[in-house]
Amino acid sequence: MARLIIIDDEKSIRDALRDILEYEGYEVDEAKDGEEGLELIKQNSYDVALCDIKMPKMDGLELLLKAADVGKGTQFIMISAYGNVENAVEATKRGAFDFIIKPPDLNRLLVTVRNAIEKAKLVIETKTLKRRIYKLNEIVGDSDAIRRVKDTIDRVAPTEARVLITGANGSGKEMVAKQIHEKGSRASMPLVEVNCAAIPSELIESELFGHEKGAFTGASSKRVGKFEQADGGTLFLDEIGDMSLSAQAKVLRALQESKITRVGGDKEIKINVRVIAATNKDLRREIQEGMFREDLFHRLSVIRIHVPPLADRREDISLLADKFLHDIAEEYGAQPKEITPDAMTYLQSLAWTGNVRELRNVVERLVILCGDEINRNDVEMYA
Repeated sequence: MARLIIIDDEKSIRDALRDILEYEGYEVDEAKDGEEGLELIKQNSYDVALCDIKMPKMDGLELLLKAADVGKGTQFIMISAYGNVENAVEATKRGAFDFIIKPPDLNRLLVTVRNAIEKAKLVIETKTLKRRIYKLNEIVGDSDAIRRVKDTIDRVAPTEARVLITGANGSGKEMVAKQIHEKGSRASMPLVEVNCAAIPSELIESELFGHEKGAFTGASSKRVGKFEQADGGTLFLDEIGDMSLSAQAKVLRALQESKITRVGGDKEIKINVRVIAATNKDLRREIQEGMFREDLFHRLSVIRIHVPPLADRREDISLLADKFLHDIAEEYGAQPKEITPDAMTYLQSLAWTGNVRELRNVVERLVILCGDEINRNDVEMYA
């Protein structure tokens, strides 16, 4: 059931609105002025506030700003006997969902309330989803190596510097890239990922830069590339060491000039993209062998972050395993299982050539196939 609050200094208005809203099945509280309304908003969770603008002690517009600082996502419908454009515009600027003139039209009031409730639900769902995504991308570990990685992320994320992330497959390079994006000023804009190793060399340029209709056989319509899709946000070029030399040249030009040209086109398109790249290869060796452009390497590696393999931070294995146990239990809607100390010791002794990705797969296998307590015999059987 949706919960609403009416904030108005006129008791007759509060009583009339309460009768209407309770008849519609809503739970309703009320406050006689802005200060009382703010205290109730701090103490409770309301989907919608119907708030007068002209009130003693604290007016509705001031309350609207202070309620936003509380951060509970309450949607404000401002109500006023003074139906001028200035009030409506100012209320909207400060974040009000809508503005209604007294006495309110009943049908419009109820429609507006229903829409505001839907907006409140969306705000809560978005916050929950963001917390879940952040939790999934959390870098877990307390080893010196991981502390250095986390510290570098915190330092570089607020900047516009390009970052090159190196490390073995499964070590967590993608998570580092996502953390940099989420902690930076572009977090509200898209993070577009491209796995350069998964795209055939003849298609990589079209994937990155897009193409015009008729640019090549099969190009039946115009296509917007990843650089354009990431405009204003971040482009993550994973496994960039596998990119063809011709595509490397075009990426270098895009970084130098902040412009791209679609395949088969001649129009230059301005882009505003932060580029983060990752590779499991030794790019210096690739440069010596003529497989990677040295000028592109220097453009990409303003900041370098090396993600250590799991074998070099075994003290983090217990923390990671516990996290995976809880994450997997949450996914399955079950209670987290326990790993016995000797089973954990055995996990820490394994080679982990697949790194963190392999560890998570093993933990999920143990959760599915074992009882409530996972012992050493279970790990020896299924790891």
